[in-house]
Order: sequence, then C-alpha cells, then structure tokens
Amino acid sequence: MVSVKLTILGGGGFRVPLVYKALLADESPERVTELRLYDTDSQRLAAITAVLEELAAGAEESPSLTSTTDLGEALAGTDFVFSAIRVGGTQGRALDEQISLSHDVIGQETVGAGGISYALRGIPAVLRIIEGIKQHAPEAYVINFTNPAGVITEVMQRELGPRVIGICDSPVGMARRIMDVLKGAGLVPADVPSLSAGSDRIRLKYAGLNHLGWLTGLLVDGEDVLPRLLERADLIETFEEGRLFGAPLIQALRAVPNEYLHYYYFSREDLAIDKVSDKTRGRFLAEQQKGFYEKTDDGLSPYQRWERTRREREETYMATNREAAGNFERDDADMETGGYDKVALAIMHAIANDVPAELILNVANNGILADLDDTAVVEIPCRVDGSGVTPIEGAELPDHGRGIVINAKYVERRTMEAALTGSRQAALLAIGHHPLVDSFHVAEELLDDLVAAFPEELAYLT
Repeated sequence: MVSVKLTILGGGGFRVPLVYKALLADESPERVTELRLYDTDSQRLAAITAVLEELAAGAEESPSLTSTTDLGEALAGTDFVFSAIRVGGTQGRALDEQISLSHDVIGQETVGAGGISYALRGIPAVLRIIEGIKQHAPEAYVINFTNPAGVITEVMQRELGPRVIGICDSPVGMARRIMDVLKGAGLVPADVPSLSAGSDRIRLKYAGLNHLGWLTGLLVDGEDVLPRLLERADLIETFEEGRLFGAPLIQALRAVPNEYLHYYYFSREDLAIDKVSDKTRGRFLAEQQKGFYEKTDDGLSPYQRWERTRREREETYMATNREAAGNFERDDADMETGGYDKVALAIMHAIANDVPAELILNVANNGILADLDDTAVVEIPCRVDGSGVTPIEGAELPDHGRGIVINAKYVERRTMEAALTGSRQAALLAIGHHPLVDSFHVAEELLDDLVAAFPEELAYLT
C-alpha cells in the first residue's frame, strides 16, 4: 500500500475526530496512512489527540499519528493539507456576535460583519500558512474548510493555484434530507441509494457562493425530481431547510436556499431573536468547548466526553434561526449533515485512486457563472479525479439570486483587499456594502469596535 500523508491545520479543532473516524472507515488502496495534527494551542491539540488515540485503539488498522506545534514538521512532504483554523477561537466568534449585536447588526461568523471580521483576522494567518506550504509541500492538494470558506479559498488560490479546493457540507446535507423525504413519500425509486458524496445516479444542480447558494434541481437517473417536492407544501415542511424557510417562500423561489440564507430572507426575525437570546451561538460554543478541553473529572473517557459534547453541539445548531421560524426541534435526520469529513475524504479518495466523483465544491469560476469573473471562487458541482478538480458546465444562478451573489462577491473582494493591503477604507467598504449592515456610520463604528476588541489581529487597520 502506498503511503499517503494528510496534515490537518487546526488539529486541535473539535471536529477533527470526525475526519479521523472517516479515515478509519476508508478501505481504499490509496488511503491515508499517516496523519499529522498541527495547532498553535498545545492544550487543545493534546485533548483531540487523546480522543484519536482512543479511537485508534479499537481499530485493526489506523494511520500513524503525529501531533505538533511546528508548522514545518507538520507540512514536510505531505500529500494533502486540510485547513480548518480559527484565529481568535470560539471566544473571537462570541466577540464578533456581541459587538455586531450592540450595533443592531447580525453577527453570525460567516455572514455579515461577523464573517468580515473573521476573514480580516484569518487572512494574515493564512498567508503564513501559504508560505509554509510553498516551502515544505509545494505539490500538496489543499482542502480548505477554514471560514469564511469562499474568501479563504480565493486567497489561497491566488498563491497556490487550482490545487486549493474549498469544501462545505451544507449543500450535500440539504440534498440528502430532500432525497430522504422524496424516497419516504414514494416519489423516487426505492432502490436509489441514500445521497452520498460522488453518487453516480444522483446529480445536483446548485450554484452560488459559500453559504450563499440555491439547489435548483435534483436529478435521479437523469430526471429532475425537485419539482415533485415543490408541488407538495406538506413535504417541504418536513425537513430542516423546509421548516426554516417555509413552503410559501420555497415554492415562490422554485429552489431550496442554503440554510445560511435565512439571515437574508428573515433578517429582522433573526436579529430580534439574537438580541434577546441569553446565549448566542458563539457564547454557547465558547462555554461548551471550554468544558470539553479542560477535561473535567466526569468519569468519561476522552472519546465519550467528545461524543457527548458533539451531540449537544448538533442539537443546538442554528437554534436561534429555528426559534425565528417557529421554534422547532432538530430530529435525527436533520442532525446528519452532509459530512465535511466525508466530503474531504471523497476528494482525497478521488484524486489518490483516480476514481471520479461529483461533488459541490468551492473553486475558481472559470466562466461557469456568467455574472462573475474567472478567478472568483464559487460553489458549484465539480468532477474530481486523478487529474484534479474540473467544474461541471451548466451551473447557473437563479435570477432572484444574481444580485445578492454579485454584491456578496464585491464584499468578499473588499475584505480581501483590506487584509492583503492593510486598507482601512477597503474594510469599511466591505462592511458598509453588506446588506445586513444598513448604515455606513454603523460600519465605521463596527470597525472601530472590532479593532479595539482584537488589537493584535486587526492592528493593521488602525
């Protein structure tokens, strides 16, 4: 068996065990044989390493495991780099929310002012990672999950080219839930397998940017079955996105929006709920993860403690949006995501084994979406095989989505300009042009408060 090396940047991140479990389940000839975890926080790294070691103890064959705080050691000669860093940690996310809400602005970590702040902190760190990859692993494929994924992927692609691929589990998770509803209602053949990355019987028509896209078609054996869902309001409101947005909106759009578009379609309701919530998502995760990483004496093993925390995390995902949509609870089907770990593994499997797969990925546009330039990173269906990643022709934005996508890409580009050149003016243009920020004066105040809250990370904008 050929040795395949994978490096995870942000190796102390809470979701790393999901990737490791996927690696343990992989039986392909070119599977990962060596895993390296890199993190700047040794305490977090040790906690996750303990979870992985417990998982490995119960496996017949497992990748060798190295944990390090040395970037060069982590990258040297690696084949794949999985980037999932969080500059400022969950406390930074909580601060973004707190500051945004104090100005009556939604502060979600990838949407609006919170997402811009996250990118402004993250891009300088990503530039250092880029230099490390150039030096130690110039031929590696980079799979980016660092948020905001579209922005970070585009920054990395400018320096490292098309070997950088951005991923997100939201689109395939949504499509899987829809497929399960259609199968349960007898509207698709019973022998169609559950949707998984790379299924050759199922094709998705999806287009947009990361956390800003729409499913406009769902082809099973060449036939679009999405209209069967759109005709049935009762079925629409049985899966998570359907309950979030409601049948009237989805039927009017003739498309199913990515869950994060809830912040755009229901901005007033989401802001109102966030402002009175005793715990925003960032605050909840900061407190919850603090409990996990500090290893309280609760009699649980590292993996048991992690699994308990993971379950609670999934149950509370997008809780304020669900409250705004009627306060419904997540069921087990909702909590089964598309699996960013499975998407990452599918990319590595397709490239290393030259086994074609079709996945929704963040890649350079290269003429696919007419409204955006070639270098703009977009989220569209792609073919992945031993030669790399190729966007599939035919993806297009729904008419109702074109304006918001063009505006969002402008905001992303000004955010990148601010981080790459130190331009305060570009940062203000990014914040002020975001549709969830309704005043340039508020944008100025927000930026001042963000710089004050992150004096080390954002000092370049003073």
